[in-house]
Amino acid sequence: MKLLSILFGTFLLALLATFVLQGRPDFLFSGNLGMAVFIIFTGFSHFKFQKGMAMMIPDFVPGKMFWVYCTGVLEIAAGIGLMIPSIRELTAILLIIFYILVFIANINSSKKNINIFKADYTGPGMQYLYRERIPMQIILIAWTIYFGIYLN
Repeated sequence: MKLLSILFGTFLLALLATFVLQGRPDFLFSGNLGMAVFIIFTGFSHFKFQKGMAMMIPDFVPGKMFWVYCTGVLEIAAGIGLMIPSIRELTAILLIIFYILVFIANINSSKKNINIFKADYTGPGMQYLYRERIPMQIILIAWTIYFGIYLN
C-alpha cells in the first residue's frame, strides 16, 4: 500500500495547487495526474528492478525480460495518455485491462514469495496478495474508471 501514497499524495497536492492557482480544485486533472504519476513511477521501476519483475512472470511465458521492459514502457505511455484529454478514455480502458492482466503476475509472485526488490524468494507471499495487492488493484481500477472514464 506504500505505492498508493504516491497516488493519493499527488492527487492531494494537485487539488491544492489547482485551488490556489485557479480558485477551485480541479478533480479531473488532479485524479488523472495522481494516476499518471503513480503509473509512470511503476513503469520506471521495471527498469530498476527488472530481475525481480521477470521472476513474477509465469514460467510458461517466454521472453520474460522483453515483457518486463515492454510493460514498463506501456505504463509510462499510459501515464502520459491519461494527461491528454483526447485519448484519456481509451488510455483508461486499456489501463484497466492491463491492471487485470498484470494481476496474474502478482498472483504468481505471491505464490512464489518473490521479492522484486532483491530478486529472490524472501517476499511476503500470499498474505501480501490478500491484504495489500487485491485491495490496491481494486482501488487502481476504480480510480481509473472514475477519473479516466466517468468524469471525462
